[in-house]
Amino acid sequence: MRTCTFLVVVAAMIYAIATPTRGCGESYGTASIEGGWELIPNINDQHIQDLGRWAVLEFLKHANCMLKFNKVVSGKEQVVSGMNYELIIDALDGSEKLGTYKAEVYEQERTKTRKLVSFSKAN
Repeated sequence: MRTCTFLVVVAAMIYAIATPTRGCGESYGTASIEGGWELIPNINDQHIQDLGRWAVLEFLKHANCMLKFNKVVSGKEQVVSGMNYELIIDALDGSEKLGTYKAEVYEQERTKTRKLVSFSKAN
């Protein structure tokens, strides 16, 4: 029994010595955490561009202004019981001046649900 315990202790010591330590700021673990925000891998995906177009049109239903969707230029996504999207959108205002806007959209494909959570001028 003592030999078995001794071997376990030796194996643990070898593992501790052989495992490299990480410095501050170095990557550890997996790149993504379930439920965390991640960059949208393909911002030019037709579905993402359609979401941005839809967000602008939905905003215009409740706003007293003119905006014309140009394109989604960046964004993040989060897996929940559906998907949350934070989209950065380029759009033309009534005077044809290009501006940048931030839209937060919730979508659940299973129930065909979309909701514009927020829409604002981006800095």
